Amino acid sequence: MQKFTVLKGIAAPMPLVNVDTDMIMPKQFLKTIKRTGLGKAAFFDMRYNDDGSEKPDFVLNKPQYRGAKILVAGANFGCGSSREHAPWGILDMGIRCVIAPSFADIFYNNCFKNGILCVTLPQADVDVLMKKASAGNTAGAEFTVDLESKTITAPDGATTAFDLDATRRHNMLNGLDDIGLTLQHLDKIKTFEAKQKAEQPWLYA
Repeated sequence: MQKFTVLKGIAAPMPLVNVDTDMIMPKQFLKTIKRTGLGKAAFFDMRYNDDGSEKPDFVLNKPQYRGAKILVAGANFGCGSSREHAPWGILDMGIRCVIAPSFADIFYNNCFKNGILCVTLPQADVDVLMKKASAGNTAGAEFTVDLESKTITAPDGATTAFDLDATRRHNMLNGLDDIGLTLQHLDKIKTFEAKQKAEQPWLYA
């Protein structure tokens, strides 16, 4: 998993509440188990017309927000069914941080396992950041998210602090997903396997 230290990028405003995982990644795209290639499917029904053309009013289709790395969203983001394809799609689009007043638990956990930082802030703080993201000109509004200092810096230099539990922060800073955490104990795993192979060789036949 890619480390998350400091992220600088355009922040796109999406002031919708209850954006569920079917809106983020519709069910027809759940057939694959690959983590790549799903960026084109993220927010599919919101992004495209029936003929496949882009909807110009959708925020991520607007020129100033194409290539956004940060999403400022409404409350209860990622609610609905459990599908890991939702964070896969967002990540494949290039979004590495979502800022919202609240998140659905399963989506929140899945994001951290895939290298996406979810920042939970009071509604008033999100409203301020949403306004600043919306005020971006044709080049968009660039924010800086610093996980070391746990701060978000807006284009005007104003800083907003956020909190995150120590374990999640450590894992993100060091690029450790569940597999990475397990491999930190590789020596112990190899010792166990060698002992088991000697004592129960039929398991390895």
